[in-house]
Amino acid sequence: MGWRFDPRLLATLEAVVRLGSPEAAAAELGVAPTDIAQDLGELERRAGTRVVTREPVRATQAGRALLDAEAAVTAAMSRAGAELAALSEGTGGALRVGAFAAAAASIVPRSLGHVHAVHPDVELVLRVLPPAQCHAGLLRGELDLAVTFGAGDRHDTVPAGILRLHLTADPVMAALPAAHPLAREEAVDGGELRDRVEAPDGDDAAALSLVRSGLGVALLRRIALLDPPPGVVVRPLRDPEPPRHLYTCRLLTATTLAAVRTLTDRLADAVAELEPPQRASGE
Repeated sequence: MGWRFDPRLLATLEAVVRLGSPEAAAAELGVAPTDIAQDLGELERRAGTRVVTREPVRATQAGRALLDAEAAVTAAMSRAGAELAALSEGTGGALRVGAFAAAAASIVPRSLGHVHAVHPDVELVLRVLPPAQCHAGLLRGELDLAVTFGAGDRHDTVPAGILRLHLTADPVMAALPAAHPLAREEAVDGGELRDRVEAPDGDDAAALSLVRSGLGVALLRRIALLDPPPGVVVRPLRDPEPPRHLYTCRLLTATTLAAVRTLTDRLADAVAELEPPQRASGE
């Protein structure tokens, strides 16, 4: 049986299911709602069955099969595009990076600065995204490289077609005011820490400012402590919980953009600096 499904129709189905309504899909795709209805009708005619339920909008079993096909087609085209871009690479173009918030505020900007120095004509684009959206962006050809995190166990997997490389472990550590009684300990017991501060929305910089002001202590991921402010001491925890792990992710291709290779190498160097100073500056 020949292939009966236009990739454009599959893209319409994916947008409708992901966004939850034909109207939202029409707005994203820049078409009229009637065009969405026509595309779904044509897709169902070719499939010989319903592909979505209308209220609420969900993929049927047939629709899920087509969404799997759409994802595979999109990933294959993204890989082909990445291969062609690398093979025909000049000195310009764009490097599109996705990273979770803490990485986007620490190791990624430092590393992108190095990329800019090596490839000054490459446009640098950074998007702050959670790991799952980074993976989706890679598969859809919207990102060239991503910095993500995971548990590092056998249940911690990535979608097929993505190459994930381990960067470093990212344990929780204690940030204390320099005058804190435990500041001179080599390691601290989390149970002994009182007056913990927590910034709204997980704002690590705000939490560190509170610690610097002597208003309490904070338990933060090591990636947030690359540059502790003056007056803040960083200590490891005794008997900490298993750390999460940081990764770089890209499409699994035979050829890679030079800027992607440069950034990957620089990120590996940056995580080597993640051991924060044992004493705050000025102690």
